[in-house]
Amino acid sequence: MKKLLFGALALSLMSACNNDSMTNQNETPATEPTLSTNLTLKRGCASEEIRQETLQNNPELRQKYTELEANTESFSQNLKLGKVLTDGSVEIPVVVNILYSNAAENLSDARVAEQIAVLNADYGGTNTDITKIPTEFQTVKAGDVKIKFRLANTVRKSTTTTSWVRDTMKKSANGGIDATSPANYLNIWIVGKVVSSDGRTILGYATFPESAGLWNDGVVIPAPYFGKTGAATNFNLGRTATHEVGHYLNLRHIWGDAKCGDDLVADTPTQTAENYGTPSYPLYNRCSGKNRSVMFMNYMDYVNDAAMFMFSAGQKTRMQSVVAASGARSGLRVY
Repeated sequence: MKKLLFGALALSLMSACNNDSMTNQNETPATEPTLSTNLTLKRGCASEEIRQETLQNNPELRQKYTELEANTESFSQNLKLGKVLTDGSVEIPVVVNILYSNAAENLSDARVAEQIAVLNADYGGTNTDITKIPTEFQTVKAGDVKIKFRLANTVRKSTTTTSWVRDTMKKSANGGIDATSPANYLNIWIVGKVVSSDGRTILGYATFPESAGLWNDGVVIPAPYFGKTGAATNFNLGRTATHEVGHYLNLRHIWGDAKCGDDLVADTPTQTAENYGTPSYPLYNRCSGKNRSVMFMNYMDYVNDAAMFMFSAGQKTRMQSVVAASGARSGLRVY
């Protein structure tokens, strides 16, 4: 198995809590307004950057991370030995928290349901574009990951905040919405815009399983990249959520966030860096003298929604390990 690369990567702390006044609103829009977006935007995900910073600053989380990876490896080995039954699926209850400053950000119930349907298709291996997987990768495709998603609740809150920084949207004291039982529910926060401390626009980010049950545990996605109908061009198939939930379930970026890095999955080809746009297969990316196509169509790369349509079998094992009865996210089984 590939070995863990622990770089010194650290993202500057994104703080500056916003205390704008907000009022509760429970109305859902009758129609889906068009969201204004920058069509030249590339996919950007800060999950691993934030994780590295958090691990550097928190010894307790570093210990949980070590235990998480040890449990993942143990689960993988037991699976190979036939000691783990994988027939049953785990259904994850989802709470969608919508913070909106205008009608376009107050996503409809239909838009939310649409996103849940995308998650179930992508993780269930029933997405229509799964047929596009190249023959080279057919033998390692995950198919049904045995993880399903069920919408448990939608919480809405009006706000005057138009741009949010790291985790401010997750506290009511900051004008955000507190997580609903984060050990037992996948919380997803929908906001108008998310930026890093240096002003970069982020398509989303997630906490990894070592943060299971903490107040900030969950996924954040700006409204233009959530769901399909009315979403931004290039990111309108719901795959931003598929990508971020992958992090929530312990998947790293496929290039390991380093040149020829390690995503801790044996069946994903090593690649020099992330890919953008809509590449054509084969896409050769030389690492360690090897010249083979990379798996750019993997949900954990940075390509456009239409260009990503698979998980690998190794990624499936990692995800199953965290939702197993002994896994870091076993609490998702009890709600």
